[in-house]
Amino acid sequence: MLELILRKELLETIHSKRFIWTFLICSLLILLTFYIGAQNYHLSVFRYEAAKAENLRKMEGVTDWLMVRSHRIFLPPDPLEVLVTGVSNDIGRTVEVMGRGELTASGSRYNEDPLFAVFRFLDLDFIFQIVLSLFAIFFAYNAINGEKEAGTLRLSLANSVPKDQFILGKLLGSFLALGLPLLLPILLGCLLLPLLGVPLNGQEWFRLGLIILTGFFYFGIFLTLSIFISSMTERSSSAFLYLLVIWILMVFIIPRASVLIAGRMVEVPSVDELAFQKNRFQSQLWLEDQDKIGKYKAPGIKDPEKMATEFHKYMQDLADEREKKSSELAERLNEERRIKQSEQEWLALGLARISPAALFSLAVTNLAGTSLMLKEHFAKEVKGYQPTYRQFMIEKTGMNPGRGMMIFRIRDDDSEEKPKLIDPKELPAFLYKKWRVRILLAIQFWK
Repeated sequence: MLELILRKELLETIHSKRFIWTFLICSLLILLTFYIGAQNYHLSVFRYEAAKAENLRKMEGVTDWLMVRSHRIFLPPDPLEVLVTGVSNDIGRTVEVMGRGELTASGSRYNEDPLFAVFRFLDLDFIFQIVLSLFAIFFAYNAINGEKEAGTLRLSLANSVPKDQFILGKLLGSFLALGLPLLLPILLGCLLLPLLGVPLNGQEWFRLGLIILTGFFYFGIFLTLSIFISSMTERSSSAFLYLLVIWILMVFIIPRASVLIAGRMVEVPSVDELAFQKNRFQSQLWLEDQDKIGKYKAPGIKDPEKMATEFHKYMQDLADEREKKSSELAERLNEERRIKQSEQEWLALGLARISPAALFSLAVTNLAGTSLMLKEHFAKEVKGYQPTYRQFMIEKTGMNPGRGMMIFRIRDDDSEEKPKLIDPKELPAFLYKKWRVRILLAIQFWK
């Protein structure tokens, strides 16, 4: 009997006009998602390479490494982030690295293309969370009460069909009739990626498969919810209205309300407040050091070059001491803000998890590596690179140049030898370890 119900549901769904039109629209959107994602990836790679080249070009013609006060590094593009964008376009992707001081990311992708900040990108998160969930409601809202209104439900149950088998048959039949055809455009979209030159390794293909599987699970939740509401209501119009209200609550209201509630309950100091405190403290330290510099006297040295060397050493010691004190304050303030921010995020995400839509977004962004952890991981990678850059500059200049330093160099103008140009390619490369973020994201989500 279950087989007959499955077959009936499959045939009725597939032969309906609304299925054909809805399937064509969904297929077009899915293929567009993969195509646009591939094009955006190539554009991101082009901009990434151009930014690195421009960073090195600015150092051309420089004859002294002391004139290189900073070096920009960039977050490299990832193939999966164009399919599930998450926060990848919102966070800063560029960091100006110095040998000392706090590092801050800037230059989000939406800063370059503000239009996309208004309309956002078309990605798999949007397709599954918005389009296919509506697709499920549109087809299953009258699965039970529609037959009741048509008079066929009484006829079906008159044949000694158990109610649980009837509902299960409806659910499985709807899922197979709606879900299996959607696999075709998704598989074609996956095929487009290598054809359009998007490189995915085995691990990335596996995660993409998990993202798609999660999407179908989410689709099944709304399909089940629709059939449940249909079985609990007398009229299909009432079921559609209830489902539409539930969909709006799940997709839009609950995730946004959870952020607002968490923001009211847990106050997090703003970045500007912290920056004001840090800058005020640094200014105070610099004023104190200016008095020390004004009172500086070389200990019995008459040779100008030795005097300059000693003065540089004295300035370096002052700068190191300022950095130590500034770093201690910055770490304390940042840690206090991180604790408050973690409390706020824990509360917001905990409330948002009531919604299947929010759970789905959290799951796929974790799988794609574009969740909130991306910003934290990029900051850690940059901080790990700073000592390498600092050591390189010390080897080249004998000191650690940075903000708040005055550098003097005595040159012999009578020398006929022209100064050699520096080679910017000697700068140590920033190697972003993507595999670490994947492990951290998976652990964070499944906890």
